[in-house]
Amino acid sequence: MAFSFKPSFKKEIDTNGTDPKYVLVIALETARQLNWKIIYTGKNGLIAIVGGGLFSPVHEFRLVINRFTTLVSSSNADGKISDWADLNEENVDAFIEKYDKLKTSLSTEFIEEKLTGLAPLFESDEEDILNAPAPKAKEKIRGFLSFFIPRPGYFITPIIIYVNIAIFIIMAVCGVSILTPSVSDLINWGADFGPLTLEHQWWRLITGVFIHIGLMHLLLNMYALMYIGLLLEPILGKLKFAATYLLTGSVASIVSVAIHGFTVSAGASGAIFGMYGVFLSMLTTNIIEKTVRKQLLASIGFFVVFNLVYGTKEGIDNAAHVGGLLSGFLIGYLYYPSISKPDNKGLEVLSVMSIAALTLICSAVTYYRIPNVFAMYDKKMKDFAIKESMALEVMQMPKNTAKDVIMSELKDRGLYYWNENIKVINSADSLDLPEPYKIHNNMLKKYCLLRINSYNLLYKQLQDSTSVKPASIDSINLEITQALDDLNKRNN
Repeated sequence: MAFSFKPSFKKEIDTNGTDPKYVLVIALETARQLNWKIIYTGKNGLIAIVGGGLFSPVHEFRLVINRFTTLVSSSNADGKISDWADLNEENVDAFIEKYDKLKTSLSTEFIEEKLTGLAPLFESDEEDILNAPAPKAKEKIRGFLSFFIPRPGYFITPIIIYVNIAIFIIMAVCGVSILTPSVSDLINWGADFGPLTLEHQWWRLITGVFIHIGLMHLLLNMYALMYIGLLLEPILGKLKFAATYLLTGSVASIVSVAIHGFTVSAGASGAIFGMYGVFLSMLTTNIIEKTVRKQLLASIGFFVVFNLVYGTKEGIDNAAHVGGLLSGFLIGYLYYPSISKPDNKGLEVLSVMSIAALTLICSAVTYYRIPNVFAMYDKKMKDFAIKESMALEVMQMPKNTAKDVIMSELKDRGLYYWNENIKVINSADSLDLPEPYKIHNNMLKKYCLLRINSYNLLYKQLQDSTSVKPASIDSINLEITQALDDLNKRNN
């Protein structure tokens, strides 16, 4: 999962020829009429807070006056690392539009009056914080690392990231490739794989959510998780957020097994899509303020659609993505009563417990109703081996066995069981098997037909020794040997 982000937006206003003090007065009046909260006024500009409802984003707006131009900027002030709805750009555009109107409509008397009130500011010797130097490299690194530190409203997300990274590091230390881990390594570490998951290894539905197929897969998923965590965890809280990650992740794994039973599936993508599903459901309610709901809905919707389309590429488990998304969307609506009453902790616990119970029951019913095609195929192959052994018993009879006994064994036992094995292969073909298994079945069927042909020739030779040339039997036996070699090579 990959996306770009823009947590701030800047633009210059041409103020060449305008007294900087006049620019400041007009800017202050602009912010006031936009109903922004001015938190700092300096000689060279101002800082204001935009937004700040219960579930609405908070932005910091700055205006810095230089000699010939004035720089205005808006940036996220609530810890979010992205600006899906381009609200920062909207803030800047709204300010410039209002500023341009006021600079021609405000009277000189009004400006002079405001300048009188600001006189102590211009006479002060205090340093303007707007002139502070840009943050150093260490400060930028410290700011980035803050996204990995648990804090109120963002506590579970970094913990989940730590768990995923820790498991990846442990796998690497144990010899698993960090770029292209083998299928066997992924399975050994708990990846979701239908034949094993459905064979009483249900725990793979959970462990697979924490196993990643290489470093890039891990980084992209953790980046996406970090972003949705910053948006969603403050709304859900710790308990609901953690439960949602595990529940939607397990549902995504079950859907993957049901649709792609022979595919090795791993990664947090299904759970992350579940989180986006929850957030999409929130955007259709009044939990998030109406002023930002429409823009966020369009942006998040585009992200989801883009990644689902990208997921149609070979090698990407889109079934898990869809399963996680839909389960998250439904769970989001079920969370609504407890989210709308955040002070009712009893309702929150009851909500999580009932949703978890409902999800687990539905998951268990689905799990036990998914046919384990691999186990069914394995059972048929064991049946094939038993019948093959019975069919070959005639070839192990003593040399002094009476001819009529051998003929009877060839016809009533040998040919019977070879034809029964043809039926076994035909029934195996009716299973929804990957192409390699179908090729294996065709090879087995060819082997059975060669055996049938061989037994028929032996039977005819015993009836009339002149009716069948020994070379014909030798030729069939060579073909049988070659067929067995091909099967052994394929199985190895």
